[in-house]
Amino acid sequence: ISGYSLVIQARDSGTPPLSSSVTVNVDISDVNDNSPVFTPANYTAVIQENKPVGTSILQLVVTDKDSFHNGPPFTFTILTGNEEEEFTLDPHGVLRSAVIFKHMVATEYVLCVQAKDSGKPQQVSHTYVQVRVIEESIHKPTAIPLEIFIVTMEDDFPGGVIGKIHATDQDVYDVLTYTLKSEQKSLFKVNSHDGKIIALGGLDNGKYVLNVSVSDGRFQVPIDVVVHVEQLLQEMLQNTVTIRFENVSPEDFVGLHMHGFRRTLRNAVLSQKQDSLHIISIQPVAGSSQLDMLFAVQMHNGGFYKPAYLIQKLTNARRHLENVIRISAILEKNCSGLDCQEQHCEQSLSIDSHSLMTYSTARISFVCPRFYRNVRCMC
Repeated sequence: ISGYSLVIQARDSGTPPLSSSVTVNVDISDVNDNSPVFTPANYTAVIQENKPVGTSILQLVVTDKDSFHNGPPFTFTILTGNEEEEFTLDPHGVLRSAVIFKHMVATEYVLCVQAKDSGKPQQVSHTYVQVRVIEESIHKPTAIPLEIFIVTMEDDFPGGVIGKIHATDQDVYDVLTYTLKSEQKSLFKVNSHDGKIIALGGLDNGKYVLNVSVSDGRFQVPIDVVVHVEQLLQEMLQNTVTIRFENVSPEDFVGLHMHGFRRTLRNAVLSQKQDSLHIISIQPVAGSSQLDMLFAVQMHNGGFYKPAYLIQKLTNARRHLENVIRISAILEKNCSGLDCQEQHCEQSLSIDSHSLMTYSTARISFVCPRFYRNVRCMC
């Protein structure tokens, strides 16, 4: 409780009695009776040999139960273990190297660190920090090539996270960082810490090869990242068919089945090799383990296969297609007939180009717009 607010009334003995009131506020001042607390109580850290001076080793975390004027800012001091001044400790509690460490010279240091609060009188607490010096990196990072497919409406790509680079290193304590060559930063960005790839808005149709690399501080390894951008035409949406899959997640479909199913589907429905199959979107069916894949086929002269023709082709090839993945239903224009309980239904398909879904796996990422089915049952 930081204070009390009291209302005091005085009343005389006259007839009738008269009275008046006054409010008295009583503030309770905090006494600096709590010492700073390190979390955890003691620390263990590692630093690789040959790291440059100023390398961050550890961030100390200190809290204080007293009020703000009796707590931070804290004053940090290394009391023992730093006689040769190999370490520095800044006002924010970051422990850094002050020399270039050699594993052959020393493998371990134990520091006693003091934290002092800002109260009067000041309270102090102590922690021990064990720093191990390990050999420098001897293994190069390894990264999996990434292929990204982006489907968007014409000139209406809002941007966002489109995939993530997966990289590993056999050196346990290596910290990996990711970089993208500067001339491509006007279109894409790469998070240096986690490898997430971000595309900026307004990407044009086409293929982009990104110059990305991963480094462990000693070795730098290039990564193959290819981005394919396909812009949808309104006519595509009028000639779509949906294949509904059973018991498969979007990520499993993208990572395990999409390439194989696309190849099998092309062989099943294309009349000429020059024609193009376009996967427009995939998204889970709400409340089920099913997955819808929306696609259309464009002829080399610019026209599109009619949905009725695609339905016939798919029906004839269904058994062959199910050798790749189990199919629950084939829906013309997304209309299964079940929505209207065997009655006729009219419907339209709408695409929300600003609501993108990203299904990212280690090797393949698929980014597509969300679609909505608007069904109207006819008697």
